[in-house]
Amino acid sequence: MTEVTNHRVVVSERGGPNVLEVVAEPIPNPGPGEIRLRTLAAGVSAFDVMLRSITFPGFPKPPFTLGVDVVGVVDALGNGVTAPEKGETVAALLDMEGGSYTEYACIPADRAVPVPAGVDPAQAVCVVANYLTAYMMMHQIANVEAGESILVHGAAGGTGTALLELGGLADLDVYGTASKQNHDLVVSYGATPIDYRSEDFVERVTELTGDGVDVVFDQIGGFRQVWRSYQAVRKGGRLIWFGVTGTKHHGRWVIPGSLLARTVVALIPDGKKAPLTPAASPDKIERYSDTLAKLLEWLAAGSLQPHVHQRVPLLEAARAHEMIESGKYAGKVVLVA
Repeated sequence: MTEVTNHRVVVSERGGPNVLEVVAEPIPNPGPGEIRLRTLAAGVSAFDVMLRSITFPGFPKPPFTLGVDVVGVVDALGNGVTAPEKGETVAALLDMEGGSYTEYACIPADRAVPVPAGVDPAQAVCVVANYLTAYMMMHQIANVEAGESILVHGAAGGTGTALLELGGLADLDVYGTASKQNHDLVVSYGATPIDYRSEDFVERVTELTGDGVDVVFDQIGGFRQVWRSYQAVRKGGRLIWFGVTGTKHHGRWVIPGSLLARTVVALIPDGKKAPLTPAASPDKIERYSDTLAKLLEWLAAGSLQPHVHQRVPLLEAARAHEMIESGKYAGKVVLVA
């Protein structure tokens, strides 16, 4: 009998896309409380690029496997697991250590959320990290209300387009920064595009709104970026800083610079707020699962239209990373097995 082999993409060392290597190994067996997935789709993000390319306290050390979002078919059950069932298609959000760039993955059973029948796995994996993050930032951190205005940075990316679409569903007035080539995409989600390369977004937002927006969602980071995002917020509004994709161009110092800027603006007594995302708690996985299940139902019903830029074979993950680093993409790049 021929032994079935698992192929897994590994970050062999910190560096460019070329450090992503494919290793062949025996298919892993799920431990107690785990399930094994046969991967159908795994998401690629700027977060993956950051983990692959720079060192920072708390980041996993090579060798490790990237990928925090996965959709797959349940292939085997560990001891004590009764649900989900074998053959069921599920989605899961993994820890920062990731692990979805692989043909077979063993994950905790309580992370798995059923994917409705007929849903495209590549679109479903967009929902797992991007739409889930966007929904939680919008409704659990910013607590937006119908009629408010928001500015989304990185509006043409995976989480950016999710914020645009969810903003429209929440009856918000939406603005988004993006390069000129992606303005049609931003408009297609019902938002007003701002060219961050040729326009000063603070001046443009003030011109369009009179006194700034109610909420700025900043996933770029860096001291100057966070500070200027704060300036685009009207009195009584909120700055939601939740990412550091700026590390792609400016390196690891974007992280402490962002933390410093957020600390500074939070101390200014001008009626604006800059809340932090909540710390991990015992009920966090359950809350993620409930929200993800709702979003997947919306996807199945056609209420969500994630933008899949390209489907790349799983074992060509290095090519997907080159695409992310080039900036010549919009929406989500997805690995498919």
